[in-house]
Amino acid sequence: MSVKLQLLHIGLSHFAKDGYEGASLSRLAAEAGIKKPSIYAHFKSKEDLFLKVLSRAARALKHQIIRYMIAHREQPSEQKLRGLLTYLQELYTSDDTIKFVIRMSFFPPAALREEVIPLIYNLLDGLESRLTRLLRQSMDQGELSLCLSAEAASQAYMTCADGILIEMLYGQSHRSVQRLNTIWPVYWRGIQAVHQ
Repeated sequence: MSVKLQLLHIGLSHFAKDGYEGASLSRLAAEAGIKKPSIYAHFKSKEDLFLKVLSRAARALKHQIIRYMIAHREQPSEQKLRGLLTYLQELYTSDDTIKFVIRMSFFPPAALREEVIPLIYNLLDGLESRLTRLLRQSMDQGELSLCLSAEAASQAYMTCADGILIEMLYGQSHRSVQRLNTIWPVYWRGIQAVHQ
């Protein structure tokens, strides 16, 4: 593994555990087996390292979601969409990369907010577009009839995801599961057209 890749990997561990402010470049360099000034041969600054780590982590989450959607493409829409929320809950508890991205999406470092928000919105907008396409496809195939636009149904889904994930951030995975169990039937019934 190259030194740059090693620094990105170790940086993720430190930023995920200690946050941006608490992460020490000296400790990071020591763990990589280099001197602190050597970091600057690969990254302009601590900010640059952090943003590169976050960008890689956001791409990793995007790829995880895409892999989930491909693996479950044959499932009915309701099962696939609810399953994605359960999958995100599982990823949050088992994958530090995903945990880091989700934490940064809700609590970006104040000093880097202007740089972090576009990275997060890019990820969220991509997911919302994917959900919109999935819902449209389900409508086109006659599997689903919506009472609102596919875009609005996707936005509502993203809002549900926010509420479910915020409980994970506060360390309350059982409350997150409760929220999903409570909100899912309301969401699913709420987006469907009522047939007379």
